[in-house]
Amino acid sequence: MTGAERIAAAFAAAGEEGRAALMPYMMGGFPDRETSTAIARSYAENGADLIELGVPFSDPLADGPVIHEAAVKALEAGTKLDDVLAICREVADRVPVVLMVYTNTILGGAGPEAFAAKAAEAGACGVIVPDLPLGEDEKIRETMTAAGLAVVPLVAPTTLGERRAEICRIASGFVYVVSSVGTTGERAEVPAHLKELVEDVESKSKVPVAVGFGIGSPEHAAIVGQTADGVIIGSKLVRLAAEAAPGQAAEAVGEFMSEAAAAVASARSGVR
Repeated sequence: MTGAERIAAAFAAAGEEGRAALMPYMMGGFPDRETSTAIARSYAENGADLIELGVPFSDPLADGPVIHEAAVKALEAGTKLDDVLAICREVADRVPVVLMVYTNTILGGAGPEAFAAKAAEAGACGVIVPDLPLGEDEKIRETMTAAGLAVVPLVAPTTLGERRAEICRIASGFVYVVSSVGTTGERAEVPAHLKELVEDVESKSKVPVAVGFGIGSPEHAAIVGQTADGVIIGSKLVRLAAEAAPGQAAEAVGEFMSEAAAAVASARSGVR
């Protein structure tokens, strides 16, 4: 199957169980390469339907302080793209892995074709490129697609009118809905406008719709899972990994994942 087909199958399997798909984020190489591999395995063992795997980058646009600090520490420890792809390779046969990567990483090295080939060889199913707006460099999108990788676009609350519809038309894998304006990070509550935003994007999209940014508790995950096809949890899990005692990061994120998975599973039945 292509990456887009594997992603579609993961969302479909969750839907058949009457729930949203759960997609945890992790920073490759954080808190160190060995532990981040253990975190990926823990995700797969504790309810993840897909995994969003971050490639550390020094100057992110979408990432808030928690994820940015994780990227800096991963880079300071010497984490390279190949190290992140090795983590992908460890779990890609169990759950679809989507790389969160900035344009400079794709363009650097030997260029987009080489990046796409390496990502596909490692078993990645797709890429999320937050600094690649529609129409900016379609060659990157075409190159990824040709390698069998889904290119997941982002829709924000500020993405309006025909622009929103156009993004949904070209989406592959799924549409990533940004829940609120700003960078990633835990929020006190789920935005009141989110249900309307998700429903509008779903009406325009032929692929699943997943929500990220600000989902910091199982309760938030359950609320989002009542409407969206997928729930993405990032900063909370990265913070748990950062604060865990040595050797306990995989266990800490696994416990949270199990709680979030249970909450999402019961969300549409009205039972928490």
